[in-house]
Amino acid sequence: MGAVGERAVVIGASIGGLAAAATLASRFDLVRVLDRDALPGTARDRRGVPHGMHPHALLISGRLGLEELFPGITEELIAGGAVPFDPGLDVLTVQMGGRRVRFPTGLRGISLSRAYLERVVRSRVGALPNVEITEKADVCGLTGVAGRVTGVRVESGEDIAADLVVDATGRGGRSNGWLERLECPAPVAVTVRGDVGYTTQLLRRSPGDLPEDGRLTLIAGVPPRQKRAGVAFPIEGDRWVITVGGWHGDHAPLDPKGYADFAAGLPAPYIADLLARCEPLGEREARKFPAALRRYFERLRVVPAGYVALGDAICSFNPVYSQGMTVAVLEALELGRSLDRFGRASEGMARSYYRAVGALVDTPWKMATGGDFMYPETTGPKPAGTDLLNRYVRQVMLACHVSPRVHRTMIEVQHMLAPPAALLHPAMLVRTLWSARRSSEGASVG
Repeated sequence: MGAVGERAVVIGASIGGLAAAATLASRFDLVRVLDRDALPGTARDRRGVPHGMHPHALLISGRLGLEELFPGITEELIAGGAVPFDPGLDVLTVQMGGRRVRFPTGLRGISLSRAYLERVVRSRVGALPNVEITEKADVCGLTGVAGRVTGVRVESGEDIAADLVVDATGRGGRSNGWLERLECPAPVAVTVRGDVGYTTQLLRRSPGDLPEDGRLTLIAGVPPRQKRAGVAFPIEGDRWVITVGGWHGDHAPLDPKGYADFAAGLPAPYIADLLARCEPLGEREARKFPAALRRYFERLRVVPAGYVALGDAICSFNPVYSQGMTVAVLEALELGRSLDRFGRASEGMARSYYRAVGALVDTPWKMATGGDFMYPETTGPKPAGTDLLNRYVRQVMLACHVSPRVHRTMIEVQHMLAPPAALLHPAMLVRTLWSARRSSEGASVG
C-alpha cells in the first residue's frame, strides 16, 4: 500500500486538481482524476473553464510550486512558446498615476495561456504510472457515513471508493449539499462584491510591439475616481492576449470601436497602440465577475475525514489580481505536507490542512479585497484596518515609481515570495514614505 492509502479521487482536472493529483501520486497506490468535460488533447479552451480565454497569470511562487511537482516544467513551457520575463525589467506597469521604475531583479516569470499551461500539466500528470484521468465523468455526490467520506458517486451510477477525495470542482461546485447529506455542515462563506467586468481580444504579436523592449504591460487608474485597468500578456503562438475592463460598471464593450475607445481611456497608451497596430485574431469575449467568494473550512467544528476542498472550492479570488492558479498549486503542496504529518486521511489531517490553507489564503485574500475596497461602491465584510492599510499601499505604489528597492519588495509580495510584513519593516516604511514624496504623482494621489 502507498505511504498514506490505496486510492484517492480528485474531482476536477483544473490546475489545482492536477497539482493535487501529482501530490497524491507519491502517497497513494492509485489516483483517479474525474472531470465532467471532454478534455482536449491540444491547448484549447474548454467549457469547464469559462474564463479560459482571458489572461491567467502564474505568479512566480506558483511556477516554483509547479517546478517542485514537475521538475523541468518551466523549460518545457518556454520551449513550447511561453514567454519568460523579469518582473522588474520587462513589465511596463502604470499604477497610481505613474510608471514603476524598471530594473533587473533576477527573478523569472513566464507568460502563457491557461489552455497551454493546463495541457502541459495534464500531460505530465497523465504520464504518471498510477494516475488515471477520466473525462466526461460527472460526479453527483459523495459516498460515506456521518463524519466520513468514503468515495464519490458518478452520474452514470457508479460508486468509486477512495481513502481520500479532493474536491477541486471550483466556485460552482455542489459540495455544500454533498457534505450536508453526510451530516457535515457547510462552511461559512463571505463575498466581496466589486462588480468587475472585462473584455478580451487576441492579437498577432511581433518583436518590438511594446516600446523600450517591454514584454508585458499592466495599466491601472487611480482609485476611486478611475475604475479602469488593462493588461497585455504575450502568450505562445506569437500572440497577445489583451484585456481591458474595470470595477462597478466601467466595463469594456464588445464592438471594435467601443473597445478601442475604452482602451484609449486608460492612463497609458500601450494597449491602445497595440490594438491600433496589431492584427486581431478571432472575436472579443466579455465576462463579468460580480464578487469574490471565500469559504472558511478552517472554522468548521465538524470536519469530515477522507475529504478536503482545494482551489476555488475554498476561495475564488477576483481574477484581476491573478492569484487563483498559484494559490491552488500551493494548497496542493500543503496537502502533501499534511498527509505526511498524519500518515492517513483522518479528520485531524483535514483540520490541520484547512488551518494551514486558511493562513495561506489570508494574505492574497486581504490584498485582493483591499484593492477592491479602494472603491467605495464595493460591498462585503471589510477586514479591520483595511482603509489604513490601503492608504499605505498607495504610498508603496507611489514609491515604486522611483525606488528599485521598494519596487523589488512589492514584486516579491505580489508574487507571494515574501509576506506583506516585508513592506512594513521600519527601514522599508521610512524608505517608502520618503520615496513616495519624490514621485511626481505624490501630491495628487497621496
